[in-house]
Amino acid sequence: MSSQPGAAERDINRGTARVDDTDHLRRVFSAFPSGVTAVAALVDGSPVGIAASSFTSVSLCPAYVSICVAHSSTTWPVLRTAGRFGVSVLSASQEQACRQLGSRAGDRFAALSWQATPGGAVLMNQASAWLECSIEQEVPVGDHNVVLMRVLDLNADLRIPPLVFQSSRFHQLHSAGA
Repeated sequence: MSSQPGAAERDINRGTARVDDTDHLRRVFSAFPSGVTAVAALVDGSPVGIAASSFTSVSLCPAYVSICVAHSSTTWPVLRTAGRFGVSVLSASQEQACRQLGSRAGDRFAALSWQATPGGAVLMNQASAWLECSIEQEVPVGDHNVVLMRVLDLNADLRIPPLVFQSSRFHQLHSAGA
């Protein structure tokens, strides 16, 4: 630790928490890079889906993952009626797919390449990884629901780099070198 206070230390020691300022919270939370997932399923024979960057692994045994969905989502109440969901970890080449799935207007699946499992989970082709899941539990927390999902099947192609979202922008991972 430096004896000279840096910018980060000054901000930490300012003494005034701004947790009620949602714009400030969003900026602070955006400092943490995350992958982006497509969560999708067939509902009445048509694909329905959302983009979610709040995906995380929860447990290895048994296998569980979670996402967080805003209470304001108009898609989630429809999507959650599906028995099985595809969670596709979007690849670096799928920025446009992410934008479409996050859109509030238009056909979210227009020109996107996907396939459905026999159980109705929708998986994005060219994704870095995919999981087929079912909802185990939903817990309301603040302005979101934490959705705990049991993993039923999964696979990954670690040669395909994931799409990364940080500071409200998309990024690609680069090797640090030898």
